[in-house]
Amino acid sequence: MAGKKEYEEKTRKLLEPVAEENGVRIYDVEYVKEGKDYYLRCFIDKDGGVNIQDCENVSRALSAKLDENDFISDAYILEVSSPGLGRQLKKDSHLEYSIGEDVDIKLYEALDGVKEFTGRLKSFDKDVITIEVDDGEKNISRKSIASVYQHVEF
Repeated sequence: MAGKKEYEEKTRKLLEPVAEENGVRIYDVEYVKEGKDYYLRCFIDKDGGVNIQDCENVSRALSAKLDENDFISDAYILEVSSPGLGRQLKKDSHLEYSIGEDVDIKLYEALDGVKEFTGRLKSFDKDVITIEVDDGEKNISRKSIASVYQHVEF
């Protein structure tokens, strides 16, 4: 039986040309079980944000491709949506799109007496995320980071 990662990878491959045709980029693809139901969630984005029509167009085209290829053995619910405001930045591609934007970083343990930082994302590599804070730049080890989210002002 194929697994979650394989379903996500195959879906991403089918979604790539659909996203391109619709002027959006793939933010993430996830296959999850919640309760008794399986969900295939595809998050799309574009500069200025996606709208309901973008999601509908991508959903219809992707659904047809998934039906043609039929590689997921479980019954599942397909969802196509925006990753939303305040999205979690889990992957390097998410961080790449967020360079120059404000982010919220939560740590497993305090650094200089602080467990949460908000700052402008300057750069990252496999070991460190660098943000600009009021008093300069802060280099934070990725091993110490519990989560990174896009900052949202309320």
